[in-house]
Formats: sequence, C-alpha cells, structure tokens
Amino acid sequence: MRIIPIKDLQDTVKISKMAKETNEPIFVTKNGYEDLVIMSHESYRRALAKHFINEKLAKSEESLKNGGKTVNASEYIKQLEAKYGF
Repeated sequence: MRIIPIKDLQDTVKISKMAKETNEPIFVTKNGYEDLVIMSHESYRRALAKHFINEKLAKSEESLKNGGKTVNASEYIKQLEAKYGF
C-alpha cells in the first residue's frame, strides 16, 4: 500500500509509473487526511470485476434463501455453447 502527500501529484509521470508497477491503489493525503485514491486502469478493471462478481454472488445467495432455483452448471454451459456456437 502506497500513501503519498497531495503535493507529490505534481510528478504525474512518477505517479503513473508507480500505479502501474505496484498494481495497487495509491492513497493521497491532504493535510494528513485521506483525500484521493489513484490506481492504474488494470487495477481499476480488476477491482470492478471483483465487485461485480461479489454483487452477483450475493444476489444469488439471497435468491436461494428465498426458494430460488438452481441449475446444473455443466448443462447450462452446454446450453450457452449451443446457443452461441463456441
């Protein structure tokens, strides 16, 4: 985890390189308090994908608790393959 003061944002090339090399968010502080978070595009995409998956899993678990149906994963994949031709 990287924490930098806001004044370090002046060196944008350094910040960009740091974000890409670490693949972690960079926390920017202002007057000693958290202010911003900077991350590479790849890190952002991964974080967004994890959020999306977790959200879908939570909805699925809630559906199961309320009597929702389940499907056989192998059969469902076969149906998708047949439908989309892959």
